[in-house]
Amino acid sequence: MAVELFNPKPLAWDSADLDADTREMLATLQPNILRAHVREHLSVLFVRFAVPDDGRRFVRGLVPLMKSARRHLEEVRRFDQSRTQGSPYVGLGLSRSGYRHLGHDISDLRKFGDLAFREGMKKRAVVLDDPPSHEWDAAYQRDIHAVVLVGDSDPEAYRATLARVRALIPPDARILGEETGVAQRNKAGEGIEHFGYVDGRSQPLFLADQVSKEPGRNWDPFFPLSQILVPDPLAPDPDRHFGSYFVFRKLEQNVRAFQRAEQDLADALGLSGPARARAGALLVGRFRNGTPLLLHPDPSSDGWAVQNNFNYTRDPGGKCPMAAHIRKTNPRDGLERGVMMARRGQTYGVRTDQPWDDASPETRPTGGVGLLFMAFNSSLEAQFEFTQQSWANNPDFPDGSVGHDPVIGQGPRDIQVTHPDSWGSDTLTPEVRQIPQTVTMRGGEYFFMPSLAYLKKV
Repeated sequence: MAVELFNPKPLAWDSADLDADTREMLATLQPNILRAHVREHLSVLFVRFAVPDDGRRFVRGLVPLMKSARRHLEEVRRFDQSRTQGSPYVGLGLSRSGYRHLGHDISDLRKFGDLAFREGMKKRAVVLDDPPSHEWDAAYQRDIHAVVLVGDSDPEAYRATLARVRALIPPDARILGEETGVAQRNKAGEGIEHFGYVDGRSQPLFLADQVSKEPGRNWDPFFPLSQILVPDPLAPDPDRHFGSYFVFRKLEQNVRAFQRAEQDLADALGLSGPARARAGALLVGRFRNGTPLLLHPDPSSDGWAVQNNFNYTRDPGGKCPMAAHIRKTNPRDGLERGVMMARRGQTYGVRTDQPWDDASPETRPTGGVGLLFMAFNSSLEAQFEFTQQSWANNPDFPDGSVGHDPVIGQGPRDIQVTHPDSWGSDTLTPEVRQIPQTVTMRGGEYFFMPSLAYLKKV
């Protein structure tokens, strides 16, 4: 019985009735794909090998440090039951250049059905309104063969595993660059990004034990495995061995400029006192503590601030603007089916201030901090690129001249936009300029995260 990628029910990975093919899939799939692995501390290494033997030797040495998706899920279960710590995460992705370097020819690469992967991110810069690749950070201007991710919640285990990975790098190979992610949290302990907003909600869920904890009356968080998995075309048995397309982008955030834009918008709307927080929520779609603007005109403190069970069916934009970041990238009207990615990002950069407080914008960093955007897709073209190009960068999505995504949108912002003059109002303010672009793409690449079955035979 083949793995049911389009199964209309969440995967009960721990079921005694699981068929042999699905068990093999879980035993050979990399972790962090079906369910996020804890990455409180994270290193992302970008490696270029000198000769094919170097690459193959490195992969063979790395495999014993890697665990399967099944083992990861079992570790999560043990932690939930007894607080027993799991093992660190080690992930490996290969670019199209990496596969060529390992000895695969054009006919092998054609087995990967995703054009974006086969072309690489540099060639797709025009499609995405990215800066030209010669403006990217130096690490991303060269052809990257492999990406290695090392992460854990325990700093000592993370550092020890990273040292073991580094020791495997062949003498003639090069680490083109390394990014270090460190989680940012607000005073409530919730994960936030550098603009100060709670991050990581509205993820597609694939596993029965996760879906059961999320109410789905107004928006269903369950997505089938077809949203994230594809047969590994170079594995011994693609019907049982699976991988996922992985996008990595380094996104630098100008926190000072964003918070100035929040204040300018609050001034333009005549907001004062605590109500000024609504200006930022109009841009993001949630208040800083995660309260959805659709559901509340002010930050909620009822213990359910980061609510996720809602849709925009009855809101033409008077509560949550059409262009708000979370509405642009997840319209919650069925369009997200087949499009949403499994995001696994992590913040980077060291700060001396508190991202979540009300300090002046002048105290905020203008660069050197941001998001290591990472996401798994079954199709880079239909998911990541579609979201960035057709939704975030498109000022006419979803309902004509609403503007770019204020957070991740790229491209000329040459149209004027309006906002509701009060929460839930049909009356709009006079037109104002869109906020400036405050997130800059510094480089990245597309990879395929192959099955462990493939890596073991390299």
